[in-house]
Amino acid sequence: MTELLSDILSWPLMIAGSFFYLVGAIGLLRMPDVFTRMHATSVSDTFGAGLLLVGMMIQAGFTLVTAKLFVLLIILLYTGPVATHALARAARFAGVEPQLHDDKGAKSSKR
Repeated sequence: MTELLSDILSWPLMIAGSFFYLVGAIGLLRMPDVFTRMHATSVSDTFGAGLLLVGMMIQAGFTLVTAKLFVLLIILLYTGPVATHALARAARFAGVEPQLHDDKGAKSSKR
């Protein structure tokens, strides 16, 4: 009975995490510039990894594996946004400008 309950709780989390990874991959291909691509992948990567790891923690039960997955989750929740921020700052430092739109929908590269 507990195995069925853990399956019922964990599989939707892991499926949702996989969905967010898929959405991030599509966003990486479809977004126009480096900043929107980083945003799409970083948000979906952090949230997708979180959901996948929580689902795996439920599957593992109260074991040492759960503690290791929790440590991995904390590391990913910290390093993902920090790495994305560092990449965005490096892109700005290198002179890459974000694509902006004015009120009429025309693209401009400056504010």
